[in-house]
Formats: sequence, C-alpha cells, structure tokens
Amino acid sequence: MLNWIELTQSEEKTVWKKVYKQFKFKPSISEFPSFIVPSPFITYDISPYRNRSGDLQDYEEIYKDLEKNSLFAFQQLMNDNEYFYALDWQHPCYWVNPFLEFPRDEFNEWKIPIFPDGDYYFFIQKEFNWGFLGHPWEETITVFGKELIQAFENNNPGMFNTILRLG
Repeated sequence: MLNWIELTQSEEKTVWKKVYKQFKFKPSISEFPSFIVPSPFITYDISPYRNRSGDLQDYEEIYKDLEKNSLFAFQQLMNDNEYFYALDWQHPCYWVNPFLEFPRDEFNEWKIPIFPDGDYYFFIQKEFNWGFLGHPWEETITVFGKELIQAFENNNPGMFNTILRLG
C-alpha cells in the first residue's frame, strides 16, 4: 500500500470547504484563534520550540518525540488500512496512513510536518471526529476529539507541557 497519496483537486476542494465551514477557519497571522474546533479540545503553547537556539541535537530529539508520539496516538485510533487527511494550507494535501512509511524530505521532515513552522498543518480524521491542528503564527497545536486527546495522554510529547486553552 502507498502512503502520502495526494488528494485530487475535487477531494482537496471538498475537504478545505469543510474545514472553513466546520471550524470557522479564518487564516490570520495576528488574530487568534484562527479556527474554532468542537469540544473537547486542548490547545498547547509550542512557542518555546519555535526559532529555538541552542543545542541542535536537543531540538531534533524534541521534534522527533512529537513525530513519534503523534504517530502512536494516530495508530491507536485507526486500523492499519485506514487513511486520514494531512493538510497543508495552500499547498498539496494528502491521504496518510500512520502504519505505513513516512518518507522524509530534504529537511528530514514529513511531506507535511507535524510541527507548524511556516504554515497551517492539519491532520484530521476523514469524518472530522478528531484532529491535530498546527497554527504557526499563534504558535500552538490544538488536539480535538475525546479519543485523540486520550491517545495523546497515553503518548505525551515532551513539548505538550503548557496548555493555553481547554474546551
């Protein structure tokens, strides 16, 4: 089976229309939050990990911890033949399966990184029952859906130590 299957134009148009409508998504670099997700949700402050200076190896370990624990959390909620959305605002978007290989790009990141370092990166279950929404300008990651929140409690990334909002 393949992983990181690019959405067709029709799929992409449909999913973004749903994101805009369901989350009242209003992209902004200064007015926050840019989306409203259903309860329950937790929004984590990731600002200490943006533009981080210091030990590069330490930074890479923290970033890899987020990747690893996110994959574990996604795997807890899915069957090995299921796919969910990996969305990069105004860029190609994909179907992704957490049980398959996650190839890396020239920056040693996933095709759509888990850490929002320049764009909105969203990982959403196909029926929108749960999701992981990265906001690069607010410097947050929002996890919504009871099951995904529980999965992250079981696989807690080190950078999820400061809660900004609960709902």
